[in-house]
Amino acid sequence: MGGMEYVIIAAVLLAVAVISGLAWLLPRRRRAAGEIVGPPKAQAPVAESPVAESPVAEAVEVPAPVAEVEAPVAEAIEVPAPTAGRLIRLRSRLARSQSLLGQGLLSLLSRGKLDEETWEEIEETLITADVGVAATAEIVGRLRQRAKVLGTSAAGQVRDLLVEELVAALDPTLDRSISTRSNAGMPAIVLVVGVNGAGKTTTCGKIARVLIADGHSVVLGAADTFRAAASDQLATWGRRVGAEVVRGPEAADPASVAFDAVRRGIELGTETVLIDTAGRLQNKIGLMDELGKVKRVVEKHGPVSETLLILDATTGQNGLEQARVFTEVVNVTGVVLTKLDGTAKGGIVLAVQRSLGIPVKLVGLGEGPDDLAPFDPEAFVDALVGTGA
Repeated sequence: MGGMEYVIIAAVLLAVAVISGLAWLLPRRRRAAGEIVGPPKAQAPVAESPVAESPVAEAVEVPAPVAEVEAPVAEAIEVPAPTAGRLIRLRSRLARSQSLLGQGLLSLLSRGKLDEETWEEIEETLITADVGVAATAEIVGRLRQRAKVLGTSAAGQVRDLLVEELVAALDPTLDRSISTRSNAGMPAIVLVVGVNGAGKTTTCGKIARVLIADGHSVVLGAADTFRAAASDQLATWGRRVGAEVVRGPEAADPASVAFDAVRRGIELGTETVLIDTAGRLQNKIGLMDELGKVKRVVEKHGPVSETLLILDATTGQNGLEQARVFTEVVNVTGVVLTKLDGTAKGGIVLAVQRSLGIPVKLVGLGEGPDDLAPFDPEAFVDALVGTGA
């Protein structure tokens, strides 16, 4: 019986061993099964990978800054009408001058007789209209002589003689064109000079319109660096007609800006470089010296073709002294009279030309962009005296 007990004990131990082995193996298999499921969870970020495409969506919006230039530059460009006949179209702007000079003279001439008192009143009328004492004496002297020789005192005939004398005093044979043609790749250089308050920068912009209206290409040089708003003002005029503007920082060297403007004109093959210089008082020696420097510096590129002096017509005879000083510093080749539509007296045109021996080339007859007209002596006198009325 003892041997049988050993067998039973061995069987029990074997059973216990089997059960223990199974208990040890089952947890390991469960853990192994868990490692197989794990990878799908680890791939969850991969499933969210479309989020990584969001930078690509943002990159599509890069052209947005270009949209700020919504209106093409070409759409903003104005095309000024040709200047031919512009003075005739603007003759009504001389109404104030006409009322003083034209109507006053016609009233005197219509008296039916030209005695000494009438001639003196004619002289007074011309002087009051800013023609100037010397010019008036010369005009009236010739008029009296011609009326005496012809034996006429009729208002219409004497008026016609007066018109002829006024036109002759303005010398219609003078060259009033603006030198704007390039030569051998060198653009024409036009300096615009004048005193403060004469409307110089505005007139410079209008001159650009005149040149472009007549088919010329223009680069503008904003060399009035002493006045903060001058460059912006000129840039506005340039944008309107598609003219490039060369400018520098505020208080930059004006001569340097002018030099760069001419260089840019050469690069573009432009016909005309129009340079706006700083407004200055004729009695400020330092500023006048600076103007001379601008001229010398730009002439390193080539000679200045034209120097236009801007004069305020309302200053009357005082403007003549300003003009004389400018002619001593730079070679003024033409005068532009502004504000002739206001309180100005039309006779200042004769006084300026006779006193300086420099032709009036352009006249400003209003605040509109195209109210600057090439000067025509016959049309001007006709509008001033009212012979066409």
